[in-house]
Amino acid sequence: MNPSLAVYQGLKHAGINFATSVPCANLQELLCLISEDDEIIHLPVTREEEGVGICAGAWMGGRRPVLLMQNSGLGNSINALASLDMLYAVPLLMIISHRGGDGEPIIGQVPMGRLTVPLLEAMKIPHVSPGPEDAEESVAWAWNAASSAGRPAAVLLDLDFWRQT
Repeated sequence: MNPSLAVYQGLKHAGINFATSVPCANLQELLCLISEDDEIIHLPVTREEEGVGICAGAWMGGRRPVLLMQNSGLGNSINALASLDMLYAVPLLMIISHRGGDGEPIIGQVPMGRLTVPLLEAMKIPHVSPGPEDAEESVAWAWNAASSAGRPAAVLLDLDFWRQT
């Protein structure tokens, strides 16, 4: 199965209708699918914490938001996640391209790659790392976890996820 299509179908299944994103080569095909969907408002942003705030406003306006980013952006957005979403019970689905793991060609991605899961766990943000065959169900699960708990939830997509077709 096409990994990007599986995630996109999960977003549709979850009723996601608002997306913010920061550019990422791994997310490129998924971002194209979202941008071409008339039912999803897509707003590219320059920084991840900006996306957190815009998604919070979208949720307050009745939308179901997703933030698409690379895991390096998790570090940038921790304060916004803690002082906005978690403090005010704002659900947020995060689709995170998880760089810095096994086979990572860019050494600068490795430190945050190692810290991503421990940071999510320290913040008590539920997360899942599916393969393409489980992506649709995992994305829907993550939105349900976020909306029922009123907090962020994350889907981590590592390099192996994108290499499978």
